[in-house]
Amino acid sequence: MSPHKPADAVTGAAAVLEEATRTGVPCAPVRSLLPEGDVEAAYAVQRLHVERGIAGGRRLVGRKIGLTSPAVQRQLGVDQPDFGALFADMAVPEGRPIAPGRLLQPKIEAEVALVLGTDLPHHAPTVADLLRATAFALPALEIVDSRIADWDITIVDTIADNASCGLYVLGGTPVPLDRVDLRAVTMTLTKNGETVSEGTGADCLGSPLTAALWVASTLAGLGDPLRAGDIVLTGALGPMAVAAGGDEFTAHIEGLGTVTATFASAATEGVASTEGVAS
Repeated sequence: MSPHKPADAVTGAAAVLEEATRTGVPCAPVRSLLPEGDVEAAYAVQRLHVERGIAGGRRLVGRKIGLTSPAVQRQLGVDQPDFGALFADMAVPEGRPIAPGRLLQPKIEAEVALVLGTDLPHHAPTVADLLRATAFALPALEIVDSRIADWDITIVDTIADNASCGLYVLGGTPVPLDRVDLRAVTMTLTKNGETVSEGTGADCLGSPLTAALWVASTLAGLGDPLRAGDIVLTGALGPMAVAAGGDEFTAHIEGLGTVTATFASAATEGVASTEGVAS
């Protein structure tokens, strides 16, 4: 953290984001609470969120990578990705509808997920190190969400807000990396049967492997390297789409298969909640 930044500003920003999560009411941007453009302070807010989550019994299971699109990087005035934490309770099994109200302002994007078979502690990992450490890849849907009202974010806001991560859905058929060229894969994302996003592996920082190498190196440099079993969401392969109750999204990623996420409507949720109740 910058020496001029008092710790209470970090805890104050964390408190604002936690209150938005608790109440379901998006908050004002937290960048005004932190020094302008201070990415280090933003990550301090995120670390506090992670530490409190672990202390409260949540299980850290991996990382997500964001800002892998050059266009989005230019929009936020940065020249590198960011990362956030994945907890086990953020995973949604395929086929289980996402309840209304669980998220504030959800959007969805299709990604390649890597699952590590061994630790990756190297400060400057090579592609060979990553390939050797990765057990398999899966198609994934990340449901991004912002606790910041109207998605009015800068790089500081999104990093502090756990890289705007909400939930994620993983496909169920693991694919070893020697069976797929992740840079060349094509992706199609449909919403209620209509295509809303397309892209390729090369649209994710040149390759999902490049993105994974970046986060592996960054985390190792921070003394918190990727470990065996960790999930790495490597970043969007195409533009995100807005999600609402009743929507069903399916991503097809060539060579990896498909993955689907469904958002329950309020009416559906109400019916489900009364099932099994005696009249």
